[in-house]
Amino acid sequence: MAGILDEFKLDGKIAWVTGASYGLGLAYATAFAQAGAKKIIFNDINQELVDRGLAAYKERGIDAYGAVCDVTNEEQVNAFVKDVEEKFGTIDILVNNAGIIKRIPMIEMTKGQWDQVINVDLTGPFVCSKAVLPGMIRQRSGKIINACSMMSELGRETVSAYAAAKGGLKMLTRNICSEYGQYNIQCNGIGPGYIATPQTAPLRARQADGSMAPFDRFIRSKTPAQRWGTTEDLMGLAVFLASPASDFINGQIVYIDGGILAYIGQDPSQLDDSKMQDVKEENADIKVGDK
Repeated sequence: MAGILDEFKLDGKIAWVTGASYGLGLAYATAFAQAGAKKIIFNDINQELVDRGLAAYKERGIDAYGAVCDVTNEEQVNAFVKDVEEKFGTIDILVNNAGIIKRIPMIEMTKGQWDQVINVDLTGPFVCSKAVLPGMIRQRSGKIINACSMMSELGRETVSAYAAAKGGLKMLTRNICSEYGQYNIQCNGIGPGYIATPQTAPLRARQADGSMAPFDRFIRSKTPAQRWGTTEDLMGLAVFLASPASDFINGQIVYIDGGILAYIGQDPSQLDDSKMQDVKEENADIKVGDK
């Protein structure tokens, strides 16, 4: 008799994670491979990043297919999806992970800079979802996971375009659910908090006297867990939302933020530096066979 853990398996599934040469996208794809996905598909904006991703997947023992594709270019996306379907079959799982951020005060941001963020972070998920939905409708099943953010709920200085895009992505998630749930297609979002990656390492670096950096102290003071998240913290939810275990969950955004959105925070000066543990940055040593 099948057990409950079988509901979390991705055996035989084809999963496409956009912009997954490194970082969070690589973590999601690694999780899918560990859960049994038959084929990992990824794209990135140039060949150098694709090659970097292929090397990373090979190191992890993951059978991946990668190619150059700009998620904002509908012709490229449609051609990419057609190529994948001809080579491997219908895409079962899509993670709209590709994204950018520009930290610029709103009155200093050009329209071109605004358009670039909106195009990648909001239009890209629309274009990619639109491309895979016909196949999912034909097979009457599919999972779309959108990379949302705490900025889907909160504002912060210098990220007006990013927050607008992520707020829009939250509503796109709900609308895909509303339109295509009748075909057994689930669309949900993952909203990461502040995650320890090489890109955020400068924000977390200890100061010369061993004390926490100001922004690190600020984030910890706003987080009940009093730490940054790790890429491993995101992997379980990604598998859940991609698996049959979540078949009756649709149109939801799940935040993995250590409790930030539930907490008003404390006085940063009250944190005890000696009790604050640094976190590991990335899941670089995770192999498909690891438990």
